[in-house]
Amino acid sequence: MGFCREGNRIDGLDGGRQVRLVGSGLGLERERDDGMTTRQGPRAGGQTRFGAGKPAQGRFGQSKGGAGRRPGAEAQDDRDGLTILYGWHPVSEALRNPKRALIKLLATENAALRLAEEIGELRITPEIVKPGAITGLLGPDAVHQGLYLEAEPLAGPAFDALPDDAVLLALDQITDPHNVGAIVRTAAAFGVTAIVTTARHSPTVTGVLAKSASGGLEHVPFVVVRNLAEALIELGERGFTRVGLDSEAPETLDAVGPRAPLVVVLGAEGKGLRQRTRECCDVMARIPFRGAIQSLNVSNAAAITLYALMPRA
Repeated sequence: MGFCREGNRIDGLDGGRQVRLVGSGLGLERERDDGMTTRQGPRAGGQTRFGAGKPAQGRFGQSKGGAGRRPGAEAQDDRDGLTILYGWHPVSEALRNPKRALIKLLATENAALRLAEEIGELRITPEIVKPGAITGLLGPDAVHQGLYLEAEPLAGPAFDALPDDAVLLALDQITDPHNVGAIVRTAAAFGVTAIVTTARHSPTVTGVLAKSASGGLEHVPFVVVRNLAEALIELGERGFTRVGLDSEAPETLDAVGPRAPLVVVLGAEGKGLRQRTRECCDVMARIPFRGAIQSLNVSNAAAITLYALMPRA
């Protein structure tokens, strides 16, 4: 189709920067110098249509606007783009990622030894601190595992830079951080090219999400768009087959078969895909269940769908 209808606060300064922090087991808010308190969670910003890879984070950790922000144990100062990561998986995966520019690493002696054993020579020299020093930055409930990293945000891909065999996931107002984190983990396991999500109606960055992602945050870029329907239209114009998942769809995944380039569109559990999102899909498909239960958690459904529709190597 070529159209659709539009329908725990922490106060901290580091070198003059005030940051809000998130990580394993803790959701936080940021109190600004002007006294206003804002809930953590980046927002979308300027782009050239969708997917301009500017390294200024939006909701999920890629860039504001088109290159989206990855969900996970990371936070951002809205003024200078500073990203804070903590906990073993977010930090160790960031250290392994050559695309992640590193600023400062704090580590306990045990954590530093573990990094040396598992990663080897690091791209940044850790500052050895007591656990309490990191706890003092993050708060008593943050499960930091002796690691705290300041880094630059990652830039995500523009639509016109996607490969010809790209496989995307598009999330239509999936707000549960457990689900989004599990989807990120699934996407990393299947080698998904990118995840498309909206600037609004998506989860804020929380430790729960990062834990669910289990290290996948550094491997699957996000493209944050203002309007999902418009993004799907553009992807269709670029030759993507847009497959929406619906438990009551007439077609099964087997009937659709592997496609490339492909975008799999997933809706929130319960309400599913919005009508205007459906109208921007080329085909609606379902998983052919045989048992009494005819539905799955959205992350499990994503895994089955990717297995069925991704081209075989």
